[in-house]
This record gives sequence, C-alpha cells and structure tokens, in this order.
Amino acid sequence: MNKNDTALFSRWDIPVALVLLTRLPLPKLPEASFARQARAAWAFPLAGLIVGALACGVAWIAIWVQLPTFAAASLLVATLIIVTGAMHEDGLADTVDGLWGGFSAERRLEIMKDSHIGTYGVLALLLSQLLRIAAIATLLGAGMLTGVLAACVFSRALMPALMTLLPNARQTGLSHSVGAPPLPTVLAGLVLAALLSLVLLGSLAFAPMLFAMIAGGIVARIAKAKIGGQTGDILGATQQVGEITFLLALAALI
Repeated sequence: MNKNDTALFSRWDIPVALVLLTRLPLPKLPEASFARQARAAWAFPLAGLIVGALACGVAWIAIWVQLPTFAAASLLVATLIIVTGAMHEDGLADTVDGLWGGFSAERRLEIMKDSHIGTYGVLALLLSQLLRIAAIATLLGAGMLTGVLAACVFSRALMPALMTLLPNARQTGLSHSVGAPPLPTVLAGLVLAALLSLVLLGSLAFAPMLFAMIAGGIVARIAKAKIGGQTGDILGATQQVGEITFLLALAALI
C-alpha cells in the first residue's frame, strides 16, 4: 500500500471531497487519488465552505440589487442545490420515503433505491426547504451570511461520523464504495468544522453545533433501527437535517 494512502492528510483530499460532494467543474484527478476517498472525508467541511461561499456570493448580489430577503434566501438555496447536484436533498427525500414507506428493512432499502419519489419524499422536501429558506432569510435580514457558511461547513462534518459509526446497510452504492473513514479522519473533520464555525460566528456557534449533532444522532438512531445502518441517502439526509437544524438554532438565537 502506498504510504500516502494511509497518511492523515493529502494534497488531493480537498479535490476528492469536491468531486464526491459537488458538481463543480474540476480538472481530471489522478486515479490513485481516489484510493483515499474515505480518508479525504476530513475535507468535507472545506467542500461545504466552498459551496457555501458561492451561494452566499449569489445572495450578497441579490441583496445588493435590493431584492427581498426571502428572494435572496431562495436564490442562495437554489445555488446550493445546483452546485451540489441536489444530492443531499435527493438523499433526504429517498430516506423519508424508504424509512416510512416500508415495513421491513429489505423493503425500505428497495424503496430508497427507487428513482421515483413518493408522497413522504415530496412533503419532506417541501417542509425542509421552507424551513431552510425561512431560517436563511432571517439570517440575511440580520446581516449574518457567515451563519449560512458555518451551517454548510458543520453539516458536512456529520456525514463522515455516520460513515464510521454505522455499518453499510447495503453492499452497493456510493457510501459502500467510499468506505468507512478512520476515526482520526472523522475527528479531524469535526474539529476543523468546529474551528471554522467559531471563526465565522464566535460563541454563537456553540448551540447550533450542539443541536446539529443531536439531530444527526437522531437520524443515525432511526436509520440503525429501521435498516440496520447507513447508505448514501442516509448521509444526504443527515447533511440536510444537520444544516437546517444549525440554521434554525442560529436564527432563534439572533
């Protein structure tokens, strides 16, 4: 095994994280760099920082041309969806459809794999995005774009934790192919996300981070009980639930 494959950090980790979590146009990476997909998970918060910065830039322009804050918040969320290819939102919809649409673990996994969206998924997307936009509009009204950045950063640090703490519920899919990040990788990502959140928000970051971790833990417990582990859809749902919880907690504080 190449020594770089077992190192905690590599110069390819950030590009690999961007390939995994975004649809940004990137130069072709060396094939060997993808051997570190699991170990690159520490860089997920940095991918969130880049995605969030692009979306906040769009919102800043919208506010500068004096669009209403709700419209600016909607454009911000639309940018997040476009840049990530809606993978996290799709994961949330599939998760809710599967976990509440089936009566056995096998049937739930089958529903989650189906490309069609059901009533549970539609309602989950409608309600989650309404909450997301409303919370972001509150932050924009208070001049706190940094709060959105922190939510994008911290929510993406929750996914590697679930990848390590829960087994794969199926033997196929993106989560299975990436593998479980080592514990030092998970901790590095969480510490990085916490530090960035504190830089962006100061002491206001503590409560949103705590509530986001609790929300991620609840998703993990439900997934463990209903399908015996995690999938890529569960990870996407965790990111969405963590981000929205972070945003709502911060909106409540201000």
